[in-house]
Amino acid sequence: MGSYALPRRSLVLFLLAAAAVASTAAWAAASSAAGGGDDAARRSLLDNGLGRTPQMGWNSWNHFGCNINENTIRSTVDALISTGLTKAGYTYVNLDDCWADYQRTKEGYIAADPKKFPSGIKALADYVHSKGLKLGIYSSAGSRTCSKTMPGSLGYEDIDAKTFASWGVDYLKYDNCNSDGSSETVRFPKMSFALRKTGRPIFYSICEWGQRNVATWGGQYGNSWRTTGDINDSWASMLSNIDSNDASASYAKPGGWNDPDMLEVGNGGMTNDEYVVHISLWAIAKAPLIIGCDVRSISRETLEILSNPEVIAINQDPLGVQGKKVRKYDNEIEVWAGPLSQQRTAVLLLNRGATGSRQITAAWQDIGVGPGVAVEAKNVWLHATAPGRFTGSLTAEVAAHSCKLFVLTPVGRAGEERIELGS
Repeated sequence: MGSYALPRRSLVLFLLAAAAVASTAAWAAASSAAGGGDDAARRSLLDNGLGRTPQMGWNSWNHFGCNINENTIRSTVDALISTGLTKAGYTYVNLDDCWADYQRTKEGYIAADPKKFPSGIKALADYVHSKGLKLGIYSSAGSRTCSKTMPGSLGYEDIDAKTFASWGVDYLKYDNCNSDGSSETVRFPKMSFALRKTGRPIFYSICEWGQRNVATWGGQYGNSWRTTGDINDSWASMLSNIDSNDASASYAKPGGWNDPDMLEVGNGGMTNDEYVVHISLWAIAKAPLIIGCDVRSISRETLEILSNPEVIAINQDPLGVQGKKVRKYDNEIEVWAGPLSQQRTAVLLLNRGATGSRQITAAWQDIGVGPGVAVEAKNVWLHATAPGRFTGSLTAEVAAHSCKLFVLTPVGRAGEERIELGS
């Protein structure tokens, strides 16, 4: 699989270089404004040591919206541990919008809403850290956040970054609401420089909704970048977001990831089969796995979907190459694929149709497996390796609004043959 990954890395380097040249003016403006002009500081922004694999955790927004408080967050921490989700890899506990007081203090500091978080954010961070987890927080590159219930960080990047660091925050989701009209390529780098200057490693999640071709410059400043608008808990929204995200696949790499938004698994708007498709697509696309449901009352089925270790292993594979859509047969059936470490390949067969099962074939020339290479195929949702070896292609029957996700492991070479898998 080395020949599959190497051209991609070369393309990434070329595109990043081109993006850097194109954005010189924006970079200079951001550097001057943020005091980040030295070359060593710029280079260090490319690798703050975080996000070597896509981030995993939980976020309050998709289920709770503005209805959050410190008891909800603490009980969520406890539930992440008791359900085993923490052991599965979900380690960030992220506050979204509405955590702060309506106005800054007279000294200009952002402060927690005293009714929602009477103990303060540092005490909450201490609790999260005591459980072996990490705390995330939220702001916006504007005068107010998206809810308009709390201040944004535009013009306060340094003071807010220092405040977050002093509290022990590990992650910042930085939104794009209520800006002053200046470019995202100016506003988002300012916070990146500010975070870097604190000296505390803070995962920087850029949430500018795919504006300004963010994938071409996001990796210079952040550990992940939203490539889409907000997801909602529906089949159509989920597929729309992953389709948009797919266009930026070549820019993902260890340390920086395309983000099609958080998971809706468990919120009730889709069937379990559709949620399996949801997390399978996010896994093969190396998207952040950020749970968005109430894990305190999680169902057994939802827990099984979110904690499948073989699906998570695809997402967290150290090779760090985003899988993508490699074949679309019609408006209903598709093949997604991407290389994994140890010469393996992840393959997802997707039936987007609403009725009826379909036979879907993944051909070796489409998925990057060499001609004549024989593989074993493991269905990671069944936790079972299919009998026999496959050479040339793999075909399986896939039900409506469902998928099958395989890991192919090479086992040598054989004569050309095609083997079909039943349902």
